[in-house]
Amino acid sequence: MWQLFRTGKMWHRNGLRDRYDVVIIGGGVHGLATAYYLGQRGVTNVAVLEKSYIGAGASGRNTAIIRSNYRTPEGVAFYDESVKLYEGLSAELGYNVLFSQQGHLTLAHTDSAINGLRVRAEVNQLCGVQSRVIWRDEIQALVPALDCSDRPRYPVLAALYHAPGGIIRHDAVVWGYARGASRAGVDIHPFTEVTGIDVANGAVTGVRTTRGEIKTSIVLNATAGFCSTIAKMVGLRLPITTHPLQAFVTEPLEAFLDKVIVSSNLHVYVSQTDRGECVIGSEIDPYTSYSHRSTLPFLEATAHHTLELFPCLKHVRVLRQWAGICDMTPDYSPIMGGVPGLAGFYLDVGWGTYGFKAGPVSGRRMAELIATGRTPELIEPFSITRFSEGRLVGEKAAAAVSH
Repeated sequence: MWQLFRTGKMWHRNGLRDRYDVVIIGGGVHGLATAYYLGQRGVTNVAVLEKSYIGAGASGRNTAIIRSNYRTPEGVAFYDESVKLYEGLSAELGYNVLFSQQGHLTLAHTDSAINGLRVRAEVNQLCGVQSRVIWRDEIQALVPALDCSDRPRYPVLAALYHAPGGIIRHDAVVWGYARGASRAGVDIHPFTEVTGIDVANGAVTGVRTTRGEIKTSIVLNATAGFCSTIAKMVGLRLPITTHPLQAFVTEPLEAFLDKVIVSSNLHVYVSQTDRGECVIGSEIDPYTSYSHRSTLPFLEATAHHTLELFPCLKHVRVLRQWAGICDMTPDYSPIMGGVPGLAGFYLDVGWGTYGFKAGPVSGRRMAELIATGRTPELIEPFSITRFSEGRLVGEKAAAAVSH
């Protein structure tokens, strides 16, 4: 432990052991959060395996918007616990994750969109989450730079105002969880790719990697966009498709936007970071792919819709553009828990475009499941068996614009 503080390293660099109680595949926020909460429960013979650097996947390629104003009671309760965990995360980890609860507005430009916001607001309020429909005058007062006139092709008519929503520093969350897990005794292994998973008599027995073989009886698949490829290693076919998701960032500007703005009709979202950059994104690309390449059509279309909302940005330069990949389920809700007939293999996948919002609650509840063998009530609705049992958790209305 002294070595960790003396060198100032964020986490230990240990050798790969030949046996672990738990192996977590995926070194993003979900895998690291699960490792951290396992450590808090005293389960410390744990390895986190990441084929690249820590946070290289979806955790490092997202716009880190946090909210809980979802559509279904199951989703609202789940994400509300995550928001509460995020609120206390800096203090718990002893590391500032820069969570700014500046408020989140989902805009409506049509009557049908307003009806959708009303439904979400009522569900949110019944579940104890701050969320209400507001109109043009209040929207303009909250966001003076937003064009609330009749000039745009699709004028702003109303918005769902979710005061607890905001933005966070995604790399700080990843590093904080990694540091916390390491201090609890968890081994973190970047640049360690999983090449196979061994199964015998209906149970997991080990993992093969580019650095050697590991014996284990528990494996957690927390690999986001590549979750289907990992699942195939145990003969499991997931009801998931992987799509690219793109975003871009502008040059730094003076502070003018202290709310997260999402348009459910224009499929665009805008926020401003503490550095002054505008982070702008849109919906997933309309094709399945593992590509991380950004495209000009996305940039043109998203910039166009952004200028409908914020014409004041017309002369602002774009600094960089990037793409990540998202694991989408048919009902836009995650898959969490064990797999019937395959002992020791657990799933924390299918997060689509909203996985970062769920990092703390997913880690906490998956750790509870792994440590106790009992499925927490909060994640029971997201079992993989829901697809065969016809009990889908439809969140498309709350995730139609990715954030």
